[in-house]
Amino acid sequence: MTPPPPPFGFSRSRDDLRFDPALDDEPLADARAALAQGRWTAARSLLAETGDDWDRRGHRLVILGEGGASATWAREWQLAEPGSSDAAALLASATVFRAVAGKEKPEQAREACLAAAALTPADPTPWLCLLILARHTGSDDEQIRAFDQVRGRHRSHHHGHHLMTACLAERPQAAADGGAFHEVYEFVDWAVGEAPAGSPLAVLPVVAHAELYRVQATAGTLPADPAASGHWDGWRARQALKRGFDWWLEFDGDGQDHPRLHLDLNFLVHAQFLQGRTAEAAALFNRIGVHATRIPWAYPDRDPKKAFRAAREAVLGPGSP
Repeated sequence: MTPPPPPFGFSRSRDDLRFDPALDDEPLADARAALAQGRWTAARSLLAETGDDWDRRGHRLVILGEGGASATWAREWQLAEPGSSDAAALLASATVFRAVAGKEKPEQAREACLAAAALTPADPTPWLCLLILARHTGSDDEQIRAFDQVRGRHRSHHHGHHLMTACLAERPQAAADGGAFHEVYEFVDWAVGEAPAGSPLAVLPVVAHAELYRVQATAGTLPADPAASGHWDGWRARQALKRGFDWWLEFDGDGQDHPRLHLDLNFLVHAQFLQGRTAEAAALFNRIGVHATRIPWAYPDRDPKKAFRAAREAVLGPGSP
């Protein structure tokens, strides 16, 4: 199936790119801004409205928890509503990010996550936070245990699978095969095979390929310029991209409102561009609009805004914003 061409008269301002991890979730962006000012009631309303949409709840709690003052205001919320499971989940998320930044002991973050998990046993989000913590401060076994807890509560959890893919890509490979048979590929093949029809987890092989490039380029075994690395020229890259792009062509239509969809689309267009598939990349750039994401454009250590703009201009022509 041929992707649609770019819309006629494509134009954007030079300052259009947001690189906002909230993506297109405006209520989340509003609640985050209110929380930064100490008004936690907006976060309470947002999380109550989210309910048990676990992917959206995880996305929202992670973004809210990244704020520098989020732990303080989560504690204020707990003082006002001691039994609030949402306040406990926000505190867990915020404490994890403080621990990752070296501002809190990992043990305190772990305790906050377990306390939140005890209040809402069905919620995978405290375990998602533990997986974030384990990626930065824990062992391989701790990562696997946290992921198993996430998946046991929501089998197709988007962020959980992305995190586990990154964790596995960061593990050493045994053979000098360029990574073609790294264990991360076995994991994503299994995950895609287990996912329900139409799941955005179909993009996981593309994510794995990009994450492995990040690790290898950072280690110096691949060039820091992804276009010169040859990493997207092999059969692994072609196979991964076909699966991901076929998913988008088939399912990116009515009802496609996954909270982290734009992250998947950025991974796809990044790979399409590096494989020289300009028609497909043009369709994706126009679908993404202003919602560029830092990863994978920053891999391995690049300015993501410059990388995204350069790719978009190369695809859409000179003078495109």
